[in-house]
Amino acid sequence: MDYQAVLHQIADDVAPLVGRGTPAAYIPALADVDPSRFGMAVADLDGKVYGVGDWQRPFSAQSITKVFTLALALARGGDSLWEHVGREPSGNPFNSLVQLEYENGIPRNPFINAGALVVTDRLQTLTGDASSELLEFLREETGNPELAFDAVVAESESAHGDRNAALAHFMASYGNIANDVPTLLDHYFWQCAIEMSCADLALAARFLARHGLRADGSRLLTRSEAKQINAVMLTCGTYDAAGDFAYRVGLPGKSGVGGGIVAIVPGHCTLCVWSPGLDARGNSVAGVAALDRFTTLTGLSVF
Repeated sequence: MDYQAVLHQIADDVAPLVGRGTPAAYIPALADVDPSRFGMAVADLDGKVYGVGDWQRPFSAQSITKVFTLALALARGGDSLWEHVGREPSGNPFNSLVQLEYENGIPRNPFINAGALVVTDRLQTLTGDASSELLEFLREETGNPELAFDAVVAESESAHGDRNAALAHFMASYGNIANDVPTLLDHYFWQCAIEMSCADLALAARFLARHGLRADGSRLLTRSEAKQINAVMLTCGTYDAAGDFAYRVGLPGKSGVGGGIVAIVPGHCTLCVWSPGLDARGNSVAGVAALDRFTTLTGLSVF
């Protein structure tokens, strides 16, 4: 597969869409990101990376990091995690409180905000420092020791994080949060504020294309656990647009409101695309189109 040629073709094809949509205005530190940026990277199973556009430019990974937190919580704590969070699509916005009350404080899946808070809470219990554990893992998988938190973004999220605080306190009232809520929120906001490039994220997610094997060849997850995470990404990874994403792209994916999307082709490669202009559901307009073009041009999908 000539990934480099495919990426150049995709960049040309989606150029008219770059700049459409709106950056995440509800997080002030992200509101002024240039919407005309576009980058895309592919990492093969051996770690060779191909890229186009702004593929090496760091951006705020935001909810994409939830994939890695989930993997670490599963690797360290096992299937007991699923007693605290479900695996079903929510059908509601990612920060919705609606379902929690009539489902007794158990979030629908680990990629909506409530579910991600539960997963971070579990990782905090297992490690004592969830955000640092995540950052160290990402540095090791990418081979990039310069990966870091963006303090401005973390502080911006904390200052405007009332909805996440409400979600955490509500779940705590049902006994589904083990750590004190301020500590949990602190780790959650720092987790979302990690800056990474398309190349970094494509490399970091390779363990999901390698059926659970890390960059150094050691096993992070069983094949079944890697399959499970990919399955939840396919059905729940792009907020309440997961059905449309599966229809158009046909790959497990996880988006973030920083404009990035990671996608997995099990047994072949991982991808990351970044373009900050978001649609009404919080997914990158040009990013979804680029992944759609990738599966169309290459024939690589899970279907």
